[in-house]
Amino acid sequence: MSLMPPQVSVVMPVYNARAYLGDALDSVLQQTLGDFELILIDDGSTDGSTEILQEAARKDGRIRLVSRPNKGIIETLNEGLALVQGRYVARMDADDVAVADRFARQVEWMDGHPACSAVGSQVLFIDADGEPIAPKSDTKYTHAEIDAALLAGQWPMVHPSVMMRAESLRRIGGYREYRTWEDHDLFLRLAEVGELANLPAVLLRYRLHLGSIVHQREADKSPVMTAILQAAAQRRGGDVNDVPHVPGRGCVTRLTHQRNWAWWALAAGNTRTARKHAWGAWRKAPLAMDSWRLLACALRGH
Repeated sequence: MSLMPPQVSVVMPVYNARAYLGDALDSVLQQTLGDFELILIDDGSTDGSTEILQEAARKDGRIRLVSRPNKGIIETLNEGLALVQGRYVARMDADDVAVADRFARQVEWMDGHPACSAVGSQVLFIDADGEPIAPKSDTKYTHAEIDAALLAGQWPMVHPSVMMRAESLRRIGGYREYRTWEDHDLFLRLAEVGELANLPAVLLRYRLHLGSIVHQREADKSPVMTAILQAAAQRRGGDVNDVPHVPGRGCVTRLTHQRNWAWWALAAGNTRTARKHAWGAWRKAPLAMDSWRLLACALRGH
């Protein structure tokens, strides 16, 4: 075993992710850049994820596994950061899939842009079965665009697509205790000590499913986001009363999600995925005109 620290430390929190965990692990362990450590924090899983993680750790010496009772996402992420030995920290979630050259491309960018504190990428939304839905439509690429979108409460960077400079993370003190949207707060603070960027290539397949945190956290977005934006305004010498109101979407139904995924897939030319979710939406609401219209468009392929 090398005594040199790895280039990259991958931090992956895991909580009851058995259905997708194998794909996520394989996508990290098969990266073209192999000089990394994979820090897995098992946050009290009860669905068999622990056994999958233990088996992976036995087979690959780059894995550092911590299993303990559930503590929540913020403590889990900061626990992972405390174990980091690499120069760069790559985030990864247990239900997503990294493209094979993701780490190589992001390390090359960070090496060539020393002022950059974090670099993400374009992502491809996939469904629970791994079928392509569509590329993310509102990804931003330059520091100015990303920072402006963050200050507007938008979603310009995808957390598990990001590679960050470990030094920058230590400088800002890691994640802070917000119930949700902790990544938004982190990116705003990283933007204050360096530059942010997204690579235009799709380097992550981001799984949309009804158990994912991004769907669960929409209902309480407004008060949490307001607090995050007000804190940013205070740090930057602005007026906390000028921060925008960012409404949450409330409780979004399974039917609405499935219709959205079908329309997005159709617009992106992923007709097979569109038809699958159009049929699913029709079965949930067979008497609704919206279901019939969506199904007809999906069957036509446009």
